[in-house]
Amino acid sequence: MDYTMVFARIEKKYVLDEEAYHLLMNEIKDHIRLDQYGKYTICNLYFDNDHDELARCNFQKPIYKEKLRLRSYGVPQKDSLVFLEMKKKYGGIVYKRRIGMNLADIGPFVQGKRMPKDQIEKELQYFIQFYHPYPKIYLAYERCAYCGIDEPELRMTFDENIRSRKDQLFLEMGDQGQLLFNEKTYLLEIKTRDAYPTWLIQALNKLFIYPASFSKYNNVYKSLFLKEDYACV
Repeated sequence: MDYTMVFARIEKKYVLDEEAYHLLMNEIKDHIRLDQYGKYTICNLYFDNDHDELARCNFQKPIYKEKLRLRSYGVPQKDSLVFLEMKKKYGGIVYKRRIGMNLADIGPFVQGKRMPKDQIEKELQYFIQFYHPYPKIYLAYERCAYCGIDEPELRMTFDENIRSRKDQLFLEMGDQGQLLFNEKTYLLEIKTRDAYPTWLIQALNKLFIYPASFSKYNNVYKSLFLKEDYACV
């Protein structure tokens, strides 16, 4: 998977029904290729505190927002490599800081029983000491990732079967959960450090596909915990 520890990039999201997905793929198929991993399952644990401070802040559409999650690629075992990620967004730019370690070592790190080894670990431990978060939501989905043939920095991911649960909050306990959408739906994320290539702009415009303000986490949070307090972001 993508083992990058630090990056900053622009990310835009698009919600596609099955017809729009197939039409778009037909338009751009000659410009993209699957990355080396093909299709895979992403499993996440999202952290928050007793007051759901991180989730509720995100619903306010702030200029700056942040979240903490634990991610694995596939259902892990205790000795599997997983990633603890601090994701921040400011001014439309997404910043991510993350560390990789065995699943069995995550507990001691989050509990402050392991000394940080580098700057990223120090930042993560400061975040944890400030918010006192713990796992609140499990969220998984299948992802198919592409990159541009002539634009290797361009990354397009299609997520489907987005599902979640608010119990059994352990990555190793399987990837089952409640589906977010009733119908076949794809969440497209376009990630780049530069402007979109012309062929991609033309395809999106031709099919009237526009960016959507959509967060898997926020929508799952609402479906699991909220009634009418907040609108999805």
